[in-house]
Amino acid sequence: MRLEGKVAVITGGGSGLGRETGLLFTEEGARVVLIDRVAKRVHEAADLIRSRGGEAIPVVGDVGVEDDIRRAVDTAVSEYGKLDIMFANAGSQTPSFGHIPIQDITEEEWQDICSTNLTGVIWSVKHAVRAMIGSGGSIVVTGSVAAFRAFPTTVLYGATKGGVNGLVISASREIGKYGIRINCLNPSGGMSVNFLMPRDADVVGKSYDEVRDWPDPHNPMPLKLPTPPTIRDNAYAVLFLASDESRYMTGGSLTPADGGILNNIATTFNEDWEAGATSGLSLITGFGTK
Repeated sequence: MRLEGKVAVITGGGSGLGRETGLLFTEEGARVVLIDRVAKRVHEAADLIRSRGGEAIPVVGDVGVEDDIRRAVDTAVSEYGKLDIMFANAGSQTPSFGHIPIQDITEEEWQDICSTNLTGVIWSVKHAVRAMIGSGGSIVVTGSVAAFRAFPTTVLYGATKGGVNGLVISASREIGKYGIRINCLNPSGGMSVNFLMPRDADVVGKSYDEVRDWPDPHNPMPLKLPTPPTIRDNAYAVLFLASDESRYMTGGSLTPADGGILNNIATTFNEDWEAGATSGLSLITGFGTK
């Protein structure tokens, strides 16, 4: 087992990637503390893990409140004796799902998303480091490709995820002396459909790719596979970053389950664009062809 004897705290552990990672971590031998602000779903997630033979403790709390994060970390240490892994995963869109134009953004919208996506990560890192000094450990943070590419209705969301990536880079230098490493996951595909639903909605347990038609003829992924990306595909990347298999990786970033989208140009070309496209190529590249 890849996490035999390890203890992990997972924020946003009641649904989506947090819940799936909790299931995977316990399958690999870890014991977990799940924290989520929705009591029903965090208790259900812990019950699901236990029903499969794992160990999990649910904590109801808001990651934007420092005392709640402190309580989750202290629970892990008091109940299991230590903390090896912090998965700072909790994240949300704005209450309006980004549909307020940038010129009309309110302080309430900004404070709401910043509290979860950025402040919550800072408290998670702070208290993980506090518990890991002397023994080392791994911190994994959920960012987003929205930190690197523009998506519709994601101005505030992208800003917070950009901050998360900056935090990971800077923190890696500061905490490395303690034998603690920190890395960022920046997902695209394979993310929970619950992210686009009200916060108290029932947990679907599927990615947004899984609930639409697949194969999707409009799917921009260069990588073509017969099945869609799942939440578990991203959880496997978290497992790698949390495990000793990545023990010399810190300050890094992985973009799992995006099918190569991030590496490709946004311009759309027809499949036969090369035939007779000399003039078009010249305009795009600035160079002629012979």
